[in-house]
Amino acid sequence: MNETVGVSPTGDGAPARFAVPDHTRAPIAGSAPTASVMTGKSSGAQWLSRYSSSLLGVFGTPQRVLVRGAGCLVWDADGKEYLDLLGGIAVNALGHAHPFVTSVISSQLATLGHVSNFFTSPTQIALAEKLLELSKAPAGSKVFFANSGTEAVEAAFKLARRNSGSVEKPRTRIIALEGAFHGRTMGALALTSKEAYRAPFAPLPGGVVHVPFGDIEALRAAIDETTAAVFLEPIQGEAGVRPLPAGYLKAAREATSAAGALLILDEVQTGIGRTGKWLASEEAGIVPDAVTLAKGLGGGFPVGALVTFGPDTSALLTAGQHGTTFGGNPVATAAALATLHVLENQDILAHVRNLGEHLRAGLAGIAGVTEVRGEGLLIGFDLDADVAPGVVAAGLDAGFIVNSPGPRTIRLAPPLILTTEQADLFLAALPALLETAKTNAAKDAK
Repeated sequence: MNETVGVSPTGDGAPARFAVPDHTRAPIAGSAPTASVMTGKSSGAQWLSRYSSSLLGVFGTPQRVLVRGAGCLVWDADGKEYLDLLGGIAVNALGHAHPFVTSVISSQLATLGHVSNFFTSPTQIALAEKLLELSKAPAGSKVFFANSGTEAVEAAFKLARRNSGSVEKPRTRIIALEGAFHGRTMGALALTSKEAYRAPFAPLPGGVVHVPFGDIEALRAAIDETTAAVFLEPIQGEAGVRPLPAGYLKAAREATSAAGALLILDEVQTGIGRTGKWLASEEAGIVPDAVTLAKGLGGGFPVGALVTFGPDTSALLTAGQHGTTFGGNPVATAAALATLHVLENQDILAHVRNLGEHLRAGLAGIAGVTEVRGEGLLIGFDLDADVAPGVVAAGLDAGFIVNSPGPRTIRLAPPLILTTEQADLFLAALPALLETAKTNAAKDAK
């Protein structure tokens, strides 16, 4: 028998329902397969050798070969355990192998896995309604589903192009910020500012202008009647977790509204509870024209979304002007509904706010840490020497997964279910990790 779980979206009041399998029943035929049945078993070194001979090297050499996860812990092919403080770069909102999410995914896949975009499904509609509710979108707002953050940004880029003005007064410019990261596909890459990412693929889509980060007057000066849209991350993650200064989003909304430009917020990394709010931009007191979402939305399952605010913006893209094969498929949208259900019903956003404050306070008191930034469980902290990559390596050896977006910066984006005890394990270990990194750097310099 199956237990039916209701998730109440907005709309006509009828809940979206999906079945969770009763795991006391025997499988239909034979025993459940394990990954090793299909892949075989090898050591980490053996897997990495096979990786280098079979996969395109765009990611460099992987740091470890991970084979299993549970909650905030993962294990590698050699059996070593790690506390995951990166969460797949802010993706695994509920950790690894969350029982409710995995049950919903399995049930949905066994019921209806994929339909073309000639059709829809109850989970797709219910998720769209839920996102409109959580984002407090006004009447006439809509959702487009994609498979990733960069695809959501590509849809937003095309939305911006549709705000084209008139023949007499065309809108041809799109504004982004220095330090921005919006993705690596061509439209998203045009918005991304890092020259090392951009240069190999020039010429990129034109008309994009990057203005200094956090400088309100520079932004105001750049926006005029030729501006189609402004793209902003409330907190720049890849640049080292840099929040926009207070008042910046409000000023951006005023300037774009006055010029007839769209204000598009990239909340791929900051959305879905990462900062202790559904959207990091909530407290700015503004209504954007569009928001992009992904990463934590599916709890580890690939899904992205573009939310368009109000009927005018939502009418810019019409039938045939954009599309996707897999976006909004029943399994992805069921996974997202399940993730949102857990975040809401277990009051996880309050936990994120409280634990984030605890972590930031603890980090600020550690010798060698010069600055701590961020909100909720998206945290960046700077070091007093260029040893961040060494801290990452020392952390792996000690059983911690962290990330260094810069030579002096460490980024934390753990599962939102991280416990205080787990956070304190890292805080207690960090001084030794810093010392190891500095010692190793000194040896390498000789």
